[in-house]
Amino acid sequence: MPSRDQVMARIEAAGAVAVIRLHDETGLVKVAEALLSGGLDCIEFTMTTPGALQVMEQVTQQFGDRILLGAGTVLDAEMADAALLAGARFVVGPNLSIPVIELCHRRGVVVVPGTFTPTEIYAAWRAGADMIKVFPAYIGGPRYIRAILAPLPQVKLMPTGGVTLQNAADFVRAGAVAVGLGSALVDEAAVQEGRFEVLTERSAQLVAAIRRALA
Repeated sequence: MPSRDQVMARIEAAGAVAVIRLHDETGLVKVAEALLSGGLDCIEFTMTTPGALQVMEQVTQQFGDRILLGAGTVLDAEMADAALLAGARFVVGPNLSIPVIELCHRRGVVVVPGTFTPTEIYAAWRAGADMIKVFPAYIGGPRYIRAILAPLPQVKLMPTGGVTLQNAADFVRAGAVAVGLGSALVDEAAVQEGRFEVLTERSAQLVAAIRRALA
């Protein structure tokens, strides 16, 4: 199992995490394969997706460490524990939960709680968050990330919610260490219609944009 430092380094090197939140688990392993084919290897399955734990187990078995697997929308320690048993190597929440942070650190796992305000972001950092999800990012946009980092340069931010293929690089240039993309990358219609090549193309576009921003 990779260390927290290794997981953090891999997320930061990728600069992006695919956030998969769908209403049906059918085809989710193919979704992971399509994203990986496009070059994106950091993938988060949200716990609101039906069968998320089973899908994570399948992805772990099929791809091993080729995919850095995360669990999203983790609300409490019990949910985090189940996700780790299913193969998650990082845990993301929509909220700041101290018990989730404590559990993940006992297990040596990267934890990314959800916040928005400067007070929440600072509280998450003081509580030991490895990276901090800023959600929903569309409200403030890249300028908000830059403004937060002015007084809090020590925090590592991952804006999510409203990040698109068009603005992902702007968030990185504003100082985000990574971005989270959901429906802009993996939409319900493409999956239901079996158009996985579309996801591969989007993945490749995102990877190229992030690389240019990090250069």
